[in-house]
Amino acid sequence: MKNKTIIHVENLTKMFGDFTAVDAITFEVKKGEIFGFLGANGAGKTTAMKMLIGISIPTSGIAQVADFNVYTNPDDIKKNIGYMSQKFALYDDLTVKENITFFGGIYGLSTKQIKKKRCQLVEELGLEEVVNELVISLPLGWKQKLAFSVALLHDPKIIFLDEPTGGVDPITRRQFWEMIYKTAHNGTTVFVTTHYMDEAEYCDRVSIMVDGKIEALDTPKKLKQQFKVDSMNDVFLKLARG
Repeated sequence: MKNKTIIHVENLTKMFGDFTAVDAITFEVKKGEIFGFLGANGAGKTTAMKMLIGISIPTSGIAQVADFNVYTNPDDIKKNIGYMSQKFALYDDLTVKENITFFGGIYGLSTKQIKKKRCQLVEELGLEEVVNELVISLPLGWKQKLAFSVALLHDPKIIFLDEPTGGVDPITRRQFWEMIYKTAHNGTTVFVTTHYMDEAEYCDRVSIMVDGKIEALDTPKKLKQQFKVDSMNDVFLKLARG
């Protein structure tokens, strides 16, 4: 069901002492959607994402991810999502093959499933010649594509990507987004944070956070019409400047 709500968030709040990092945000994400979660550094994006993936308990509010409650079922959420952190998410001192095998085991795949998935993944990414090389020896773009693929090993319902294209070249960025489109086309929901405003144009819908609040949420086309500008970068600048 394409229009099924897979992430439901209502007045979700996170406080650290007197500081409100995430301030009563409300939104929904549909199955198979590419949802862009944007904002400047310090806007609260990563804090919000940590609550949704079950590693940080909200101060208040409601959040359901893949039909599980973030307060009572964080372990079930973790089993049903993939996550690729801002910092490279694999082990540099293991080979490509060892990383795939290790994470396949963590995700609870059988030896047979791991072998099948590993062969598919290596072939799709064209890593046959480096499968026994240490990950640290790979170019950054290859590392990022490998980390993304490993996060999908267990066929999660949702994949969370935290600044996945930071620091890679434009060609690799384009290839990475082709992988994102393919993933969404296959029914997996993609929740992505990015500080590249041109990448916001590739999302089905976009939310923009400013100082812990969601200040805009719609399709890129409608946001540009609403703010009477030609690019998502200009939308962001208008919001950031108040």
